[in-house]
Formats: sequence, structure tokens, C-alpha cells
Amino acid sequence: MDVFYAPPHAFTRQPLNYHLYTHPRPDSMQFRYFMSDTLREDLQKRSEAVHAPPPPGLVLPEETQGYHSLVPLELVIGERRKFGNWFSTVYKAVNSNDGICYALRRIEGYRLNNQSAFSNIEAWSRIRHPNLVSVKEAFTTRAFNDNSLVVVYDYHPNSQTLFEAHLRPKAPQYQNGRLQSQNTRIPERTLWSYVVQIASAMKTVHDVGLAMRIVDATKVLVTGPNRVRVSSCGIVDILTYEARQDMSLLQQEDLTMFGRLIFTLCCNNPSAVNNMAKSMETLSRHYSQELRNVILYLMAKPNPMKNIRQVCEMIAPQTLTEFDETQSANDRLEGELMSELENGHLVRLLCKFGFINERPEFARDPRWSETGDRYIIKLFRDYVFHQVDEHGNPVVNLGHVLTCLNKLDAGVDERIMLVSRDEQSCLVVSYREIKSCIETAFGELSTSLGTLR
Repeated sequence: MDVFYAPPHAFTRQPLNYHLYTHPRPDSMQFRYFMSDTLREDLQKRSEAVHAPPPPGLVLPEETQGYHSLVPLELVIGERRKFGNWFSTVYKAVNSNDGICYALRRIEGYRLNNQSAFSNIEAWSRIRHPNLVSVKEAFTTRAFNDNSLVVVYDYHPNSQTLFEAHLRPKAPQYQNGRLQSQNTRIPERTLWSYVVQIASAMKTVHDVGLAMRIVDATKVLVTGPNRVRVSSCGIVDILTYEARQDMSLLQQEDLTMFGRLIFTLCCNNPSAVNNMAKSMETLSRHYSQELRNVILYLMAKPNPMKNIRQVCEMIAPQTLTEFDETQSANDRLEGELMSELENGHLVRLLCKFGFINERPEFARDPRWSETGDRYIIKLFRDYVFHQVDEHGNPVVNLGHVLTCLNKLDAGVDERIMLVSRDEQSCLVVSYREIKSCIETAFGELSTSLGTLR
């Protein structure tokens, strides 16, 4: 394993201070104008992962087949992981054509003997399923100073494998003065969610005449709360092209691997299949007969009647439950989106304020003087942002700002009193009139500068 050290002068990128993005919100505004802090932080972490640069001191190709800015996604820099009989590494890279990040799985030391080995990749690239990591393309390259196979997939930032999420041993910690294991048993509802999602993806793959070929805890990604996607599809088709097998047998192997995966998760032990008697006892003690029946069916010997459609029939009641929970999750996300719905309007208003107010090049223009309509805009800016209390201290009231801006955006007829800073001028105007002044001023400004509104 190669270990890379950053030189003393190298710039170390610090993670975002997420607490700076989640200030306490006014009680009256809490559920109206902002998404929840938990969701916001999760999305910010994903965004940061997309734009994260490579670690300093790591030598990687600048570009390969139109993909640049490679960043390794393995937990340990330089770690070489096995993929069957090959060594494999996963990178994040940006496509030069569309500017989107993708995940590149590289297989080291692969020599292409037959171009037809890529034939199934086109079929994989046409499959779109919410529980599959979509395949984009595959190619060979010498950019890594060897003969490498690279298969390109959609990139899901901050995802982890089922092995990392549930099976990787965690260091014990002291709780109540005693050393406690941190590996907890997976709730049955969560396991049913995994079963339904993987079965749905597998049915889609089998229906188009393909096989996943690898259903393993290290290749199934957790991309969100209880959301899984099967990754690395299509690679085994290329690597074993010369030893092609009957597709029905390969699909039977998919079912067996599926059963072993769920069995392993139930026992919370990667080697559970090596001690079936003890593992079955654990399974019977902690999980329902319905789940055990599905696992035993999947792990049974292959036969012509065994197929993914039978599995879908067995898990039909759980599928309805999963569908209900999916709809509820969609409603929650839609509610979060609704809370941010007006923010785009408010940002545009603030940008217009910034463009219009106190432009020095128009200081001598009578239309922009303090006797024109722009003066109303200036006074309104002070009314919104520069209020003070009876002691002359600044008033920082986010609720007041959001209320005023939303009334302005709607152009309501409500009237307010605007007072100059020297308290010598006083104007009573409506939000509708202020909005008209802003639109006129910004329109004239856009026209004079030749910009788009």
C-alpha cells in the first residue's frame, strides 16, 4: 500500500464549518422560509464532496478519455482492493463535455482481446432504475502506465457501501463505565427496505436479459437514508467475456448472491455463511419467519422455477409498505422544497437593490437624484435593513426583512411610512408603488448597460 505525505508548504483544504450555515431561525419563520438544518447540512456535504480536490502529493493522470480532475474515492489513499482476480480502484472525475462528475472504476492489468467484450455495456447504459448506479461507458487506457479497463458510472457523493455502513468492525467505546460494542443489529424494517429495492433493480435487469453478476455488501451503495443502489454492474461481463455462460444460470447466481447478502446483514457477520447452524439460530431469534423464508428461497439450489418474479410475489406486502414510505418521504422533501420556494424571488430583489442603490456614475443625473423615484428605493432599503431601536442600536430582525421583501415581491397595496436619515423627509407609499419604482429603475439600468433583465 502506498502512503502519500503532503509537503510542509502544501495547502490543506479545511472542511466547511457547517454550523455557520445553520443559524437559529426566528420562531415565526422556522417552517416557512428555510429547509431543515439536517437536510441542508447533508446537501452541503454532498456539494463539498463533488468539488473536493485530490489529496496533495498524489500523482494521477491529468486526463483520460475526456475525464479530468481525478480524485480517489477509497477510504485509504493508495489502497489496492480486489475485484475478483483483479485489483481495482474507484475515482471521481469530471467529464470535459458536460462538466458533470462521474465515478470511474479502474481494473488494473486488463488487456482487451476482443472489442465485442464491450457489447453489453451499451445495453447497461440504457437501463435507468432508481436502485441501480447507472452505467455510462467503458474504455481501456494506458494513462495509468499500464493496461487498464475503466467503466464509468454516475457519481453519488458521500455514499458508502453496505459493508462500511453495517459490517465493518467498529472500535468499542465506553458507555456507563463499560466497554460496549458499536456494531448494532439492523432493524427488520430496514432490511425489508433493502430487499425490496434490490429485488426491484434485479427484476429490471433480468427482464432485459442481463445479470448483475455481483451482488455483494462491498458493491451495494447506501446513497441516502435507507436508500441503496447496486453498483459495478457490467464489469464482470467484460472481464469474463471469453468464458461466456448461460444467462439463466447467471441470473440464478444473482438470486443466490442476493440471499447471501441479506443473510450476512441479518447476522451482522461477513462470514455468516461459513457457520450456517449458528447463523440460522441468530436469524430465527431476531427476525420474522417471513424474512427467513425469503432468504432460504434465495439461497436454495438453482432450479427452473426459481426466479426474481417469485421473489417479488413473496415480498409483495412489504413492497406496498415500502411504496407508502417512499411516498411519505417524497412528501417530506416536497415540504422542504416549498419552504425555499420564495427564496429565489428574494435573491433577485436583493440583487436589484444592489444594482440600483447609490451608483456613483449617476450621482449628477436628476432621474437618480434624491428627488426622484430612486430616492424611494433608497428609503425603502433603510426601512428594511437599517432600522434602529429607541436606544439607537441596530435592529437585526430576519422576520421583518423576509416579510417586507415578500410583500414587495407580491406588490401589495399596504402602505408604509418611509423616513429619511435626517428625519426631514417623510413619504407614505405602498409596496406596489415601490415595486414599480424598482422595476422602472432596473429596466432603465439594464437598457443603458445592454444587459438582460
